[in-house]
Amino acid sequence: MLAQRFELKYIIPDSITAAIDAFIAVHMELDPYSDKNPECSYSIHSVYLDSDSLHTYHAGIQGDRNRFKLRVRFYDDNPESVAFLELKRRHKEVIQKKRCMLPRHAVMEALAGDTSYVRDKDREAHDAFCHHMYLINATPRVHVGYEREAWVSRDGSAVRVTIDRNVRAEAQFDLNLATAMAEPVYVFGQSTVLELKFTDRAPDWMFEMVRLFNLKQSGGPKYAGGIRLIGEQCLHGPRNECFQLPSLQCADENRTSSEFETPISQSLIHA
Repeated sequence: MLAQRFELKYIIPDSITAAIDAFIAVHMELDPYSDKNPECSYSIHSVYLDSDSLHTYHAGIQGDRNRFKLRVRFYDDNPESVAFLELKRRHKEVIQKKRCMLPRHAVMEALAGDTSYVRDKDREAHDAFCHHMYLINATPRVHVGYEREAWVSRDGSAVRVTIDRNVRAEAQFDLNLATAMAEPVYVFGQSTVLELKFTDRAPDWMFEMVRLFNLKQSGGPKYAGGIRLIGEQCLHGPRNECFQLPSLQCADENRTSSEFETPISQSLIHA
């Protein structure tokens, strides 16, 4: 049987994060990216793509048991840095994420179907992202940014804990991968998002932490929470003038972007 990945989210007041940090530190260590920064955290930025009707947003707030999100993730403003196409799917309580790494300058071409810069091991993730993007005709809608403190298991297991602070969002209808945000809304105010991530079963100490700090599980949706504060009316509808994919022919197998296009059907959308 395949291993199953779970994520449990909690919205917590920043006033107790120091105590939670101390508890976690007994069992885990900071990941290399957090450990090398004085603030023990690093910045994460994502541009979320959605349909004109905000299909993935509505699937989330309606609690669809089978849903997905599309985002382009990046970490800084260095033009030499990489970006990631990420497809995150939820089937009931199980999480699956496919990720394709790309040079920043190649993102638009890759979304149009060019696989010249796609690594062999990322081909499946690239195809899956493009399939779902064309399935709902998704275009950029919201830029989300935050600072992440990440903890990993000392024994190399798949257990991971993250604490996300200053979660902010603003409308964005293009794929300009810049970290600056003009007038963001703060999705959770002064609160932070605690995520417990594990495969198959959580370790006992996680249950003890939840009990000790009286944590209450919640959704903690960064994208959906941002839309609620920005306002759906500001984000829905066609935005094609801001997002034009290049017309090209792929170097790989002469595939064009049109080969990713799939007629929308309810059975596929909710698969």
